[in-house]
Amino acid sequence: MDKLTLYIGNKNYSSWSFRPWIALEGCGIPFEEVLIPFDFPGGNPRIREVSPTGKVPMLVHGGFKVWESFAIIEYAAELFPDAGLLPRDRQARALARSYSMEMVSGFSALRNFCPMNMRRPVARRDLPGGVMEDVARIEAIWREARAFSGGPFLFGNFSGADAMFAPVVSRLERYDIAVAADTRDYMAAMKALPAWQKWEEAALQETWTVPEDED
Repeated sequence: MDKLTLYIGNKNYSSWSFRPWIALEGCGIPFEEVLIPFDFPGGNPRIREVSPTGKVPMLVHGGFKVWESFAIIEYAAELFPDAGLLPRDRQARALARSYSMEMVSGFSALRNFCPMNMRRPVARRDLPGGVMEDVARIEAIWREARAFSGGPFLFGNFSGADAMFAPVVSRLERYDIAVAADTRDYMAAMKALPAWQKWEEAALQETWTVPEDED
């Protein structure tokens, strides 16, 4: 099989890169990582040599390209059907896809007001009501999924659905957002993953800085 190459952006900030990276790494799928730092005001023009959208992430398999985080996870799940990227049960798989697509299209308040920044000191900031509405819905999703599967992850074992919500775990922690005890349990399970710790260690060592608006 041709190798998989995953093009990503800065590990400290790139939530969309984090999703397919931790999915592949956490499920034991071999791939080569290529990090293109977005250290220019408009990003990095180098990514346009690889990505038709000019954005990350981008998966290259042989000469074939797949972009968008969940599309990459779905593609890898077809290449490696036994890796556990998607649940085997049909209903669980449908739920995993529904939750993942809700993550893609929703929760804009949380994303806008709490950008991913793993180097950010844990501290609260004033947040508009929409953020807490997003958090409440995310907590409900995590609770429903874990009740359906029995946990500790959303569908039993770590899967692509967990990967889609991985940046949220970091946001809830870094911005010290008040959540329920079962949410904290899920966050702890995610942070205990070797794949999580590998990404976070690299993110903390990066030197690129994007100023955070605290208004």
